[in-house]
Amino acid sequence: MLSIDAGVDASLELSMIKQEDNVLRFMVSSINPAFANALRRTMIAEVPTMAIDDVIIIENTSVIFDEFLAHRFGLIPLTTDLDAYILPEECDCKSELGCNRCRASFTVEVEAVDETTTVYSGDLKPENPAIRPVNDKIPIAKLAPTQKLKLEAYARLGRGQEHAKWQPVSACTYKFLPTISIDMNKCDGCGDCIKYCPRCILEMKNNKLVVKDVNECTLCSECIKHCAKKACPIDVGWSEKDFIFYMESTGALPPTKIVEQAAKQIGEKASELAQLIKKME
Repeated sequence: MLSIDAGVDASLELSMIKQEDNVLRFMVSSINPAFANALRRTMIAEVPTMAIDDVIIIENTSVIFDEFLAHRFGLIPLTTDLDAYILPEECDCKSELGCNRCRASFTVEVEAVDETTTVYSGDLKPENPAIRPVNDKIPIAKLAPTQKLKLEAYARLGRGQEHAKWQPVSACTYKFLPTISIDMNKCDGCGDCIKYCPRCILEMKNNKLVVKDVNECTLCSECIKHCAKKACPIDVGWSEKDFIFYMESTGALPPTKIVEQAAKQIGEKASELAQLIKKME
């Protein structure tokens, strides 16, 4: 069980199902679809991450236009330290390229001498080692012999609602928690439902039909469609108060950190709304 403080009087209780590298599956209980969708949308569009937003081209003799290069560098996921940096709109520097509190800088200098050379994301040399490309093997451009690329890049915090390059997740979905009940008085153990289940969640155990993992059910109802009995012993439904979330991080932030930040964002907005209502009254 994972408890996350949302910044309000209540806390959000999450049941962890699976956590592996940048993939996270968890269940949230006793909420409604509106809150589930708010949590999903906040993880996608409200949690800030680092991304390159300004590129100063010093020398570019490759065949790729400056604008294309800037766009490609901007889409490289960067590791993010939310404790060390703040959003540009919250910074007092008011500088076009920001300061050490609101931006991180990189340099790139690659030259192809005798053979074709590929420019990778790993060629971004960070000023702060904590802010670096998530993957060093993302190809950016190819330089033919005698071609050169030299530039400065500046990254800042932003939100996905401003541009997709600031989205901390590559996938974020949820579904109702499936519920499966089996009436053993009607089941004759033919096994057709087991054979046609695409997720293989049904099995015979001690001559009884059982569900191995209800969380894997996709509510396709193939088990019911292929049941030979007129009165199918299987009933597939879902809970409207419990939701299973699936989320993949881009690597900019750990998955649990994204959920935590999303909960805090919702809590802050709820508190702000409560204050506005009090002022109206």
